[in-house]
Amino acid sequence: MKNIKATVIGAIAALGLGAGAATAEDFPNRPITMIIPLGAGGSHDLNARVITSVLPGILGQPVVVQLMPGAGGQTGTAAAAQAQPDGYTLLFTHNFIDQLQQHVTNLPYDPNEDFEAVARVNTAQPILVVREDSPFETFEDLVAYGQENPGDLTFGHSGNWGAFMVPGLALLNEVGVDANLVPYQGGGPVIQALLAGDLDFTFAFPSVLAGQPLRPLLVVGEEEILDGIPTTAQLGYEVVTDIGVMHRSVLAPAGVPEDRMQILRDAFAGLNDDGTYNALMGRLGENTLHVDGPEYDAMRRNQAQRYQELVASF
Repeated sequence: MKNIKATVIGAIAALGLGAGAATAEDFPNRPITMIIPLGAGGSHDLNARVITSVLPGILGQPVVVQLMPGAGGQTGTAAAAQAQPDGYTLLFTHNFIDQLQQHVTNLPYDPNEDFEAVARVNTAQPILVVREDSPFETFEDLVAYGQENPGDLTFGHSGNWGAFMVPGLALLNEVGVDANLVPYQGGGPVIQALLAGDLDFTFAFPSVLAGQPLRPLLVVGEEEILDGIPTTAQLGYEVVTDIGVMHRSVLAPAGVPEDRMQILRDAFAGLNDDGTYNALMGRLGENTLHVDGPEYDAMRRNQAQRYQELVASF
C-alpha cells in the first residue's frame, strides 16, 4: 500500500508539474494577429512581410498581418487596445501614432495605460523625395522655389501627425517654406499620388525607394544612409533631426500574462539572431536596432514629452 500511495502521490505531483509547464509551453497554440494601423505598400507593410516570414519559425505559429488604416492610425490602434490581452493580438506601429497623437486629439484609448511594448524592431530615417522627372534637382532647389512661391508646393504625407507629416512640418518650419499639406492613408497611397503627379514632394523610407522612379533630396536624421544625399544634421536643422526619426514598435494590449509577454519578447529578440531575417531586412535597406519591451516603454514616455513640446510649439 505504501508503494501504491507513493506512486499515486508521485503521479499527481508529475501531473501538476506537467500542467504548470504546459501553461507556458502551450502559448501560442493558434495564429497571432499583428494589426498595422496603416495602408498597404508602405514601409510597415514591407517590414511586416519580413517579420511574419521568420517569426513563425520561432513561435511555432503563423503571424497574420491585418491592415487597418484610418484616422491617422487611430482605427487600428483602437482595435488593438480593445482586443483581449491574451497575447494573440499585437500592434505594429510607430512613435508618431503611439506617442504624439494624444497631444493633438482626444483618443479612445490611452497609449501608455492600454499598451505595453513587446519590442522596438528598428528605426527609420525618412527621406524627402520627388519624382525622377521633377524640376527640383536638389533640396536647395526645392527650398528656393518654396520661399519664392509661398503656398505653391504641395506636400503629401501618410496621415495627420504621422511618420511623414511630423518631419515634413518641422522641416518646413525650419526652412521657412509655406506648403499645402495633403494627408493620405499610409505611405503606399502617398507614393502613388506623387508618381501620379498630384504632389510635389513627400517622404519615403529605404524599403520603398527600391525600383521606384523617385529622386531623394534629403535624409532626416544623423546617419548618411544614401551616398551623396545630405542629412538634416549636416545642414544644421536641429529640430527635425531630433524628433523626425521613426521608431517601429510592436505593442500588446495591457494585461497580457507576463509569461506570454516574455515568450513574445524573446521571440522578437530572437529575430536578430536569424540570418534570413537580417538578410531580408538588409535588402530592404532597414536596420535591426532592436530594443526590448521594458526598455522601450521607458523610451516611449520620453517620446511623449518631446512630442508634447513639439505640438505646443506649433
